[in-house]
Amino acid sequence: MSIAANPRQYIISFIFIGVGSVILLRLFFLQNFEPKYKILANEYAIYKKVAYPPRGVILDRKGKVMLSNTAVYDLVVTPHNISKTFDTSQLCAALDITRANYESIMKRVQERNIDVRQSTFMEQLSQEQTAKFKENQYMFGGFDLVERNIRAYEMANAGIVLGYIGEVSPEMLKKPRYSSYRQGDYAGLSGIEFQYEEVLRGQRGVHYLERDKFNRPRDPYKGGILDSQEVSGKQLDLYLDADLQAYAEKLMANKIGSIVAIDPQTGGILAMVSSPTYDPNLLRGRERAKNYAALYREATRPLFNRATQATYAPGSTIKPMTGLVALATGAIKPSFGLACYGSYNYCSRPIKCEHKDAGHAANFRLALAHSCNSYFCHIFRLTVDFKSFGSVKRGLQTWHDYYYNFGYGRQTGIDIPYEGKGFLPDSSTYNKMYNSWNSCTIVFVGMGQGELLLTPLQMANGMCIIANKGYYYTPHFVRAIGKNPKDSLLKKYLEKHTVLNIPDTTFSIVQQAMQDVVESGTAAGAKVEGITICAKTGTAENKAIVNGEVIKMQNHSMFVAFAPRENPKIAIAVAIENAGFGATWAAPIASLMIEKYLKDSVSVTRRAVEDKMMKANLINKYVYTIDSVLRRHDAEVYRAKMERKQLVASMKRATDSMMVMRWIENHLKRSK
Repeated sequence: MSIAANPRQYIISFIFIGVGSVILLRLFFLQNFEPKYKILANEYAIYKKVAYPPRGVILDRKGKVMLSNTAVYDLVVTPHNISKTFDTSQLCAALDITRANYESIMKRVQERNIDVRQSTFMEQLSQEQTAKFKENQYMFGGFDLVERNIRAYEMANAGIVLGYIGEVSPEMLKKPRYSSYRQGDYAGLSGIEFQYEEVLRGQRGVHYLERDKFNRPRDPYKGGILDSQEVSGKQLDLYLDADLQAYAEKLMANKIGSIVAIDPQTGGILAMVSSPTYDPNLLRGRERAKNYAALYREATRPLFNRATQATYAPGSTIKPMTGLVALATGAIKPSFGLACYGSYNYCSRPIKCEHKDAGHAANFRLALAHSCNSYFCHIFRLTVDFKSFGSVKRGLQTWHDYYYNFGYGRQTGIDIPYEGKGFLPDSSTYNKMYNSWNSCTIVFVGMGQGELLLTPLQMANGMCIIANKGYYYTPHFVRAIGKNPKDSLLKKYLEKHTVLNIPDTTFSIVQQAMQDVVESGTAAGAKVEGITICAKTGTAENKAIVNGEVIKMQNHSMFVAFAPRENPKIAIAVAIENAGFGATWAAPIASLMIEKYLKDSVSVTRRAVEDKMMKANLINKYVYTIDSVLRRHDAEVYRAKMERKQLVASMKRATDSMMVMRWIENHLKRSK
């Protein structure tokens, strides 16, 4: 009697036969119809050339090229492919380097990479080096030329904005953003280059070339059917005005500070200067690392973007906001006046005011035009003490909320990296500072001193809000990506942000008072014929704390403005460190910028002012002294940290040794 076969046996057999058939068919297909794998198996006959695309070009608002590309060659090496009979002297002669240079570079390559991986041996060869290498390339097995496009700055301006590129580091390669990069690739390291890296980078291509008998890559393999073409990076169109940017940098020559100019109707940044600036061409080519180190050591910190990262007490430039909040909360009416005779004496210690003539603070407009410290200290107190809030802590929180909505104490969201937040105090700030406090304790905030700290970018954005009567767009540089102004990356910059619910009439009152500042007040020197400018001067106290010692330095010169009042097209903030009164330096520079932008030129009658601003050297000698002390202090702190690390490490080693000794002793005891 026969036993029936189990159906599961047939199923299992079919599965094994099916899997085996699939594998055999796949192997047959790979061997006969996939020449790509033949290439990978025969690197000596076929040369795989990675093609790096040109990065996207960057244009200003008028279509002027600010950043483009130029072709160079990098020399790369795969140590595993270097033959044992390789003639090092021939390569050194072709590259014009010494044997010691060669060995030093090869040691560095092997330390950071594995032998079978291609690494950069020498960046950006000169034309002579490239020609000599190509002549004898068949002798240099393991070495290849890779064509790259490096950046070419058409103007020596806006370096801090445009940024620079460099080779990705091993630390960068560990981050998800750089998962598709490999050692030797370049990426944006700062500014717009960093922020829009994925857009500007483009896509690498791969070309397969047949080698001749001298091992030189020649014709495309199989007519190039296996090649993948590189894709160029996308073009960026900026709001930045290249001519206005260059003009601003000339005005800020030999000064420490910054300028930020924004179009209030779009949030587009028209100019951004951080001074002293530098020629961005210094950070390209083979000397980039050397030049970067030199710039980094400069006492004036040209690599530090003061426009977005430096924070200042805004001084009197904050008084329009102090008034706006007082009016919006109902703490005062526009007609509110204060008798001031040179100082504010309501908080146990006098606060000096520059004006002693009677009536200069008879109402809000007059007080702002004459920048009366007494008036704005008092209305700040009236705001935080306003009876409808119930307590000074709640009043300060309301004040804080208004300022926060204006973008103070937080990042604006600008499209370049490393933006600072400034500092906006609230009740918790003063609870930590004082056992008990009241409006007199914090009165200096009303005149822009005390704990409040803003970046110039925040100041300029605040002017956009007042100019627009309550709304703004996030400040940004890029207007279009690949000629598309509605690219998804730009969506957030097209969103209109409304600030609280402040009536237009309240903004109009503040605007009129700011117009008075220029026409009959502290900024009379900033007047430009035919343009209605609304502005506010500021002179901010400046103290440096070095090794616990407070050093009183010359005040910062500050100025904020927008113009024209009726249809605002530019809002601006200027900060010049250690320069004195805002009306003396910052105000004329801002007014020249406004005139240049709105009229395309500066009138002959103002050429003397322009000349004075461009030739003035306002860099304070203390800058170099303080920088030297701070660097020495930083070095001492670093040395102390390293000594602590070494001490901890030695203690750990000692602890480990003690543990080992105890283990040995216990083991011996147990064995007995």
